[in-house]
Amino acid sequence: MAQKLLGLGDNTVDTYVDRRLQFPGGNAVNVAVQARRLGAETGYLGCLGSDEAGRLLSHALKLEGVDTTRCRIRPGPNARAFIGHDGQDRRFLRSERGVRGEWGTFDAADRAYIAGFDLVHSSIYSELGDTLPVVRDAARRLSYDFSERWTDENLAATLPAVDIAFLSHPSASDDDCRALLERCIGWGAGVVVATRGAKGAMALAAGRFHEQAASPASVVDTLGAGDGFIAACLLAILDGAGIAAALAAGAKQAARVCGYQGGFGHGVAWEPAEVALP
Repeated sequence: MAQKLLGLGDNTVDTYVDRRLQFPGGNAVNVAVQARRLGAETGYLGCLGSDEAGRLLSHALKLEGVDTTRCRIRPGPNARAFIGHDGQDRRFLRSERGVRGEWGTFDAADRAYIAGFDLVHSSIYSELGDTLPVVRDAARRLSYDFSERWTDENLAATLPAVDIAFLSHPSASDDDCRALLERCIGWGAGVVVATRGAKGAMALAAGRFHEQAASPASVVDTLGAGDGFIAACLLAILDGAGIAAALAAGAKQAARVCGYQGGFGHGVAWEPAEVALP
């Protein structure tokens, strides 16, 4: 039986200003799509705008076979990120939140929907606020990506609710990374994984550290590679694999994602509005 994974939270339209292209994305969206491509049954629950960007996301999710029946469609603009490039390296220029955080309440039908998945994945960009405990209570297992926006304060506040935590820490030494993972376990995480860019990944679970080198990749675009890593890692854990095998699966999928533009493709043309970009 296929594993069931729900991406709950953030979405965005990644807008490549210099290339005049836009792609559906966002951590929770990308993880749901990548998990679906890996054979899981997946859904996405989030707040989409009523504009062209929201329709782009909704259409792409349906094409990928990701269930969106509990999504909120809010009047107003969808979240959007503006990105520039220096060769293959990307630069985030600015972002617009749009309606992404207009959750409202999670009713009984929402909670039952959440409970129907083996694992729920969310992120620091999801703007769940006071509704995170509701999600935690409904979810069988909860994973959470802090990306590079973690601080000791938000880790300590959030990790007691989290089963599997991910964060980005590419510049740290091995010793500093180990110390951070130990703090995360102390704050309540069951498993914690640090992605480290070209250095690969490091994890701590059941008192044991694990390290994984980055897989070789033919790089077209690195956007979404970390989300591909998370999706494959989570599915391996759900399938009963050990942490070392889960990290290896994550590294392999991250390399695949580097082979195309956008978090999962579906790019369309974008024309700038009459506003100045930084």
